[in-house]
Amino acid sequence: MQLVRVAWALAGAALCCSLVLFLHSRFLKEGQLAAGTCEIVTLDRDSSQPRRTIARQTARCACKKGQIAGTTRASPACVDARIVKTKQWCDMVPCLDDEGCDLLVNRSGWTCTQPGGRVKTTTVS
Repeated sequence: MQLVRVAWALAGAALCCSLVLFLHSRFLKEGQLAAGTCEIVTLDRDSSQPRRTIARQTARCACKKGQIAGTTRASPACVDARIVKTKQWCDMVPCLDDEGCDLLVNRSGWTCTQPGGRVKTTTVS
């Protein structure tokens, strides 16, 4: 009797998983992102200058209503649109956990300062 219950539970779980996969594939076309997610499209690094690396990244996001593409913990993410409109960049928690965030004087971006003193500057264009 116990074996029959386990078999029915496994069959039900398999049916649920199949239904979820079917709905996911039906509503998300090839190349579409799930709502609230981002992916990196291009990443270019230039280390031609001594002691300095310039990195340019392009991300593609499918944000929910009231959100816009931003950065959270050094990765592309959907953030509250208010943060971008008011240029309060540190409110989106763009730096890693052990880094400090400071706005640039002209609010064109932010800096993430690591405990050892290394500074990463990000500008928004």
